[in-house]
Amino acid sequence: MGWNSYDAYDSNINEAEFKCNVDVMARDLKPYGWEYAVLDFLWYNPVLGTPADDPERKANPDLKLDTDGKPLQQLTMDGYGRLTPSENRFPSAAHGAGFKPIADYVHAKGLKFGIHIMRGIPRQAYFEGLPVVGAKVTAHDIADTDSTCSWLNYMYGVDVTKPGAQAYYDSLFQLYASWGIDFVKVDDLSATIYHAGELELIHNSIMKCGRPIVLSLSPGETPLGRAHHVAANAQMWRLSGDFWDNWPALLHMFDLLNSWSPFIGNGVWPDGDMLPIGHVGMRHHIVGPDRQSRFTWPEHYTLMTLWCMARSPLMIGADLVSSSEQSLAFLKNKEVLEVNQHSAHNRQVSRTEHDAVWLADEPGGKARYIALFNLTNARRKVSFHLSDEALRGHFSVRDLWAKQDLGRIQGDIVAELDAHGAALYMLTPAR
Repeated sequence: MGWNSYDAYDSNINEAEFKCNVDVMARDLKPYGWEYAVLDFLWYNPVLGTPADDPERKANPDLKLDTDGKPLQQLTMDGYGRLTPSENRFPSAAHGAGFKPIADYVHAKGLKFGIHIMRGIPRQAYFEGLPVVGAKVTAHDIADTDSTCSWLNYMYGVDVTKPGAQAYYDSLFQLYASWGIDFVKVDDLSATIYHAGELELIHNSIMKCGRPIVLSLSPGETPLGRAHHVAANAQMWRLSGDFWDNWPALLHMFDLLNSWSPFIGNGVWPDGDMLPIGHVGMRHHIVGPDRQSRFTWPEHYTLMTLWCMARSPLMIGADLVSSSEQSLAFLKNKEVLEVNQHSAHNRQVSRTEHDAVWLADEPGGKARYIALFNLTNARRKVSFHLSDEALRGHFSVRDLWAKQDLGRIQGDIVAELDAHGAALYMLTPAR
């Protein structure tokens, strides 16, 4: 559970803005379990976040390259090809401090700190022939110039067959551990092409860096056929491309989360992506204008209920400082969040074109969680025969969103739901 800067700021956040969001998170959300503050996307590009950047751009900010593929713009990095924070955007990184001052700030608030990186080694390091820490090779020796990201041209892949490939990733995560990083989101690993070799190098580097670091893979769709491999090497992995605040994307997520539900487990989390709840698009003009979330309030309930029932990681994508009070309050229901954090055997048990039903168990107890979803464009009743899941007898029902006990039922559970709305209940066998 945490917050990520991408949906609001894209690649254009600075240190002061990041800290303001950390302050809100520590004050308002930490008591409810929100823990990770993640700085996303291109913090090593000094041009972004300045007037020179195009605020209306409709694509990711590629570097200008010469005819040989050499960058004509400089990123900030050390002498070993490891990207470092741009000091004009993150002034506390001066004098080689990197992200340690910001990590210390986050940790002092009782939170954990994460960053986003791209797979591979910078083109700039390749063309400059920079050495690799701990190996008698250079970036030129280990780069795979045929392996590039289809949506951003900053990096070359790392050739996993070359001596020094593991040493390069080891050096990255040794640096991140020295900064105090708790979470790393690695982009361009699991979509289009599943880069199993580089994922294994990254996993190995984390295991030996001396610090617990959560590994998040982005974006999806991660191939379902690689489920066992990804679960052995990462803690969370994206199921889709970037998820935004529109009903078709949310409807599609029922299929994806259902397909991946057999692989939910302690320490491994199929990831439905960030929650576009609150103020998004402030500096992210690729998908829509600056706005409060376009989800209707019934769709808010469907989004959060589905993510919790599927035990997806919960990462808020909005600017916390300027999001509505209603949006922030929506994220503070401890009973709903408990389903996300502590439930078992999460599964979709019914799905038609009109509705869906998910079920989960209370670990170590006899209670069951049940979610009803109205997938239509009109208000209607959604019901489920409890006997279809061998739930017989009388049950006490608690509405987790309303935090109200509703009495006892037997046989069917029924809710009248708004268009695209949801309900979430806890059923406890009645004595």
